[in-house]
Amino acid sequence: MPTPVQRRSRIAMTSALLLTALLAVPFAQDREKIDYDAIYRIKKEGFEKSQVMEVTSYLTDVYGPRLTGSPSIRRAADWTIRKLAEWGVGNPHLESWPGFGRGWSNEKVSATVVAPEAYPLIAYPKAWTPGTNGVVSADVVAAVIVTDKDFDRFKGKLTGKVVLAFDAREVKLQSDPLSNRFDEARLSQLALQEEPGRRGGDRSRFQQEQDLRLRKMRFYAQEGVVAVLEPGGHPNGNRGVIFVNAGGSRDAKDPPVAPQLIVATEQYNRIARTVEKSIPVKIEVNVQNTFHDQTTDSFNLVAEIPGGDKADEVVMLGAHFDSWHSGTGATDNAAGSAVMLEAMRILKATGLRLRRTVRLGLWTGEEQGLLGSKAYVKQQFGDPDTLQLKPAQQRLSAYFNVDNGTGAIRGVYLQGNEAARPVFSAWMAPFRDLGMTTLTIRTTGGTDHLSFDAVGIPGFQFIQDELEYDTLTHHSNQDVYDRIQAADMMKNAVIVASFVYHAANRDDMVPRKPLPEPRKPATSTSPQP
Repeated sequence: MPTPVQRRSRIAMTSALLLTALLAVPFAQDREKIDYDAIYRIKKEGFEKSQVMEVTSYLTDVYGPRLTGSPSIRRAADWTIRKLAEWGVGNPHLESWPGFGRGWSNEKVSATVVAPEAYPLIAYPKAWTPGTNGVVSADVVAAVIVTDKDFDRFKGKLTGKVVLAFDAREVKLQSDPLSNRFDEARLSQLALQEEPGRRGGDRSRFQQEQDLRLRKMRFYAQEGVVAVLEPGGHPNGNRGVIFVNAGGSRDAKDPPVAPQLIVATEQYNRIARTVEKSIPVKIEVNVQNTFHDQTTDSFNLVAEIPGGDKADEVVMLGAHFDSWHSGTGATDNAAGSAVMLEAMRILKATGLRLRRTVRLGLWTGEEQGLLGSKAYVKQQFGDPDTLQLKPAQQRLSAYFNVDNGTGAIRGVYLQGNEAARPVFSAWMAPFRDLGMTTLTIRTTGGTDHLSFDAVGIPGFQFIQDELEYDTLTHHSNQDVYDRIQAADMMKNAVIVASFVYHAANRDDMVPRKPLPEPRKPATSTSPQP
C-alpha cells in the first residue's frame, strides 16, 4: 500500500500529465489557421439559401431509386450534371469504368394471397432476379433447405409452386427506441481507441451461408418454381419494413436463379403457419423485371472548382450516388450526395478563394463493393494490391466522405491518422455549437473513403447521429425522402464546405499516416530456384 507521500506524488504527476495533454490540443489549434470570415460566409449561404433538400427531393422523389446499371441512375446523373453546370461548377461530367456487369430494373410487382382468404402482400423483388412473365397463380409449399440432404428431399416436387424458402421468423417486441442521437456518454466512449485484439465476425461461416443460399436459388430455378418468398430480408424486417438487396448475378453467363420476393415478415409468417396446418394456400404473383445488357460499364460523376496558386494539388469530397431499389435511396445515399453537392454550391456561390482545386466525386457500384471509387482510385492514384502509385497520389491532400444517413455530423473518424488530430480539432472548434465535438482514432468501414485509404491517401468519414439508419431505413423500403432531416442536412453541408475550404487553403497538405502494406506480393520476374 502506498504511503500518503507516495499517493500525493502520484496525484501531482497525474495532474501534470493531464494538464500537459489538455494544453497540447489548444496549442496545436492556435497554430492552425482558421478563416472565421469564410466560415461566416459559408454558414450564411448554407443556412439562409440552402438547396440541399431540393436536391434530395429530385434525387429521390423524381429519379430514385438509383440502382447501378439501371436507367434511373443515368437519368439522375444527367440531371445532376445540369444542376452543377447551372451553379457554375467546372466541367461536370461522367467518367466510365469497366466491368460492372448487366443492369437491372423492376417495373412492376404485385403479390396477393387469393386462398384460403384474400389479402395483398407487401413484397419487393431482389435485384438481378428474373420476373414471372406475367400473372401466375400457384400453390404455396414450404421447401426449407438447410443441408445437402434437403436438396434430394425436394427434388421433383416444386415445379409450378411458390416456395417458402425459410421458416417463419420470430417477431420480437421493439424495446429500444427506433431513432437515436449520440449523447455525451456515447461520444466519449466512441472517442476511445478500440481494445487491441478485437476481431470481426467469422468470414468463413458467412461465405458458407452465402454459398448455400446461391445453391438453393439455382436449385429452385432448375426445379421450375414460380417464385421464392423470403421474410423481411433482415432481423429488423418487421412492422411492414422490408430490406432488399441482390438475389442474382450481374454476369449473364452465370446460371439463372428463380424469381425472388422479400415479403413483410408478419405476412410471410401468416402464410407459413397456414401451410403448416395443411391448409392449401394459393398466391397470385406478377413481377416484371428487365435486364439491361447494352453495356457492362458504369460511371462516376466528377466536377471541379479550379484552384489558384496550388491548383495542381487537389482536395476531394464525395459520396456514393447509387442505392438499392425498394425505397428511393434517401438516407443511403442521396443524403450524402446532396450534402456534397450543396457543399460545392456553397463554395462556388460564396466566391471564396481556393488555393487548391476542389474535386467532387459521386460513385456508383458502392453497394456492390465500393466498385466505382475503387476503379477511380486505381485509375488516378495507384493500385492497392501492389501499391504501385501514380504521381497524382502525392498531390491529393485528402478525401472527405458522407455515407451514414441523414444524421447530424458529430465528429470525424481519424482512420488511424493521429497526425490529423490537431488539424481537425482546430477546424471543428467553430462548430461545437452545432454538436461537432468528437474525434476518434478509430477506423470505420463499409464505404468509399476506404478506397483512398488503401493507397495511402488521407480518407475520412464523418461521425453522424444514427437516427433511424440501422433500425429502419438502411436498404429498406422506408429509405425515402420523408426520413431525411432538413436541419441536419444543412448543418452537414456547412461543415463539409468548411473542412474542404480549410484543406484547400492550408499551407501544407493534410498530414498522412505511413503507407499500408501491399495487399498482394509483387510478382517476381527473376528465375525461380
